[in-house]
Amino acid sequence: MEYSIKEENGFKYIEEGEGQVLLLLHGLMGALSNWHDVIDEFKANYRVIIPMLPIYELPLLTTGVKSLAKHVHKFIKYKKLEQVNLLGNSLGGHVALILAITYPQDVKTMVLTGSSGLYENSFGGSFPRRESYDFIKEKVEYTFYDPAIATKELVDEVFETVNDRNRVIRILAMAKSAIRHNMAKELHKITIPVCLIWGKNDKVTPPEVAKEFHELLPNSELNWIDECGHAPMMEHPKEFNEYLHKFLDRVLLK
Repeated sequence: MEYSIKEENGFKYIEEGEGQVLLLLHGLMGALSNWHDVIDEFKANYRVIIPMLPIYELPLLTTGVKSLAKHVHKFIKYKKLEQVNLLGNSLGGHVALILAITYPQDVKTMVLTGSSGLYENSFGGSFPRRESYDFIKEKVEYTFYDPAIATKELVDEVFETVNDRNRVIRILAMAKSAIRHNMAKELHKITIPVCLIWGKNDKVTPPEVAKEFHELLPNSELNWIDECGHAPMMEHPKEFNEYLHKFLDRVLLK
């Protein structure tokens, strides 16, 4: 199902349902559509909101994970949201971690899946063959355990993005910012309940990363999904949603 994108006050977002807020944050090469199965499953009982991260709109000098966190915080204030439940994939997880440390009063729980913030084996420092469709297809397939998840539509979208000079410069700046901003020494400050849902075959943020997050986050649980890569909510949405339901029921419905 396609959801309408609202535009207000410089923010673009999807909002569905009512109840406690689930705020979903997409990754660097991700899109709002990555969360469709989560929206469909949870909109009956939660207010599901997905802000579009302004990765391509930020001034180049301020393109970085901290700027994205500030943007999301402004969005939270604009929408008058309180005690949000954050869900972040990849770069979105990194943004969620910064929000939880910088604005702890606004965050109730957090779910991380394939999150950056400790280590990531991303596209690397450049796109040496970005004009090659096959090269980009291979890179998109690398994100998933099952390469069939990398549909032509998805590959087309990424190919178009990385061949837009303005966008690719910002993608590389954002990726470098995420790699530089290692959060290992700060994670002990996050004492809210955290649920880690990780693909056992994630090659971008490998299983060792999930284990380290679990060790460093004092109030965390770690859940594995087999035969799954970097985006469990896309590759195994049913299992992902089951873990998410269990976590939210446990921490919110006490």
